Amino acid sequence: MRRVFLLAFCLLAACESAPVTGRSQMMLVSESEERQLGARTYREVLAKEPQSHDVELNALVEKVGRRIADAAEHPPADMWKAPHYNWEFRTIAKNVPNAFCLPGGKVAVYAGILPITRTEAGLATVIGHEVAHALARHSAERLSDQKAVAAGTMLATLGLAVAGGKSGSTYAPMAAAALGAGATVGILLPMSRTQESEADHIGLVLMAMAGYDPREAVGVWERMKARSGGPRTPEWLSTHPADDTRIADIRHWVPEAMRYYRPQGRSARD
Repeated sequence: MRRVFLLAFCLLAACESAPVTGRSQMMLVSESEERQLGARTYREVLAKEPQSHDVELNALVEKVGRRIADAAEHPPADMWKAPHYNWEFRTIAKNVPNAFCLPGGKVAVYAGILPITRTEAGLATVIGHEVAHALARHSAERLSDQKAVAAGTMLATLGLAVAGGKSGSTYAPMAAAALGAGATVGILLPMSRTQESEADHIGLVLMAMAGYDPREAVGVWERMKARSGGPRTPEWLSTHPADDTRIADIRHWVPEAMRYYRPQGRSARD
């Protein structure tokens, strides 16, 4: 029982709020731990992946990235805590439609996503989404959720073993596996989809603040959907929202983001 109370106390003490959405988050990983993990992973990725030598492409990614980062560092009306990251922007010379932002503002864009983004505003859609993940500390939240699920599974399995005596000990491993599978489908995957949607939402605000028209995001995700093609994993078993869900949500959030839009790179705080 003492362990249950201790776990509950830790969960309550670790609550934070996500930017823009205000969603309550559980954080059991410190920001310094998260940044160290991001920096280490970034170095590992850059050591393995071929970096682009295309001067124009690198300059474009750097330009868009810096504008998005500046927006993240200067929240309007204290909408979120300014992160003050040591931002880095790299381009990977691979024909893969991907991008990521690791904790601490470590961003990489794969050249293969440019045919989908097409324009500077399209690229801002992608970078805004990725920066939003770092701004909302989604990696730390994901690690925290995994820790909580592991602790909860352990406590539940221990309870079954104690209550069931010898037979409980025999079936405890199967019970643990069942609880783990249930937690994945019922907790971890829904949280991943929530984070992806939240990054879309926050990303729209960031790109608008950086002077990019958030309405351009709809076309980017429509092209992403067209490129993916073929059968998709059911949404409830996926880490990401279904394409149609994502596009509908973005259309819904665009009017909100437009309130922060200032063309020609003027920020919403001007």
